[in-house]
Amino acid sequence: MKKRKLKFFLLPGKTRLKVFMINEIISDAKVRMKKNLIALKAKLVKLRSGRAHPHLLEHIKVNYYNVDVPLNQVATIAIENSRILTVIPWEKSMVGLIEKAIQSADLGLNPSTVGMVIRVPLPLLTEERRRELSRVVRNETEKARVAIRNIRREANHNLKKLLKEKKISKDEEQRGQINIQKLTDEQILEVEKISSQKEADLMAV
Repeated sequence: MKKRKLKFFLLPGKTRLKVFMINEIISDAKVRMKKNLIALKAKLVKLRSGRAHPHLLEHIKVNYYNVDVPLNQVATIAIENSRILTVIPWEKSMVGLIEKAIQSADLGLNPSTVGMVIRVPLPLLTEERRRELSRVVRNETEKARVAIRNIRREANHNLKKLLKEKKISKDEEQRGQINIQKLTDEQILEVEKISSQKEADLMAV
């Protein structure tokens, strides 16, 4: 990394500016694509799969002293077995509030409490429900792909704008496009991995 920085600063001033402008476009595209991946993960994690996983409950909001906070900030969520999650509040006063929040989360869950331990059994998914959730996964996956390709198109448009304004050469524009395409391919591959894992979880018995 230090060698790269040294090489960059040894470049002529005009060339440095060109490299900087192109890298800014690519860096912006990378940040936006990664945000798109984070958004996809957040959507898919809310879909209940066939096996117990803390992610299922982590996003549930709980009223903590008049402030809505994620469940994982006020309790420990653990896997008891493939069908049961346990939730242990950090404060005894939160037990009832957490149980109510889980019941109201529209996930079809019915927790039961013994002392400080809230047990959350996961009902079996029907075959029809699995197929329905798989369609949702594929739909969200396609939206993520489209979003990444739109970011690629905008980045390439910005490169063309620099070329039109004679701030970079045709060769520099093409090299920038190659790097943007490489980034796009990497991010779409990540989308496919996330999607495949979620579908596998949904099909797990």
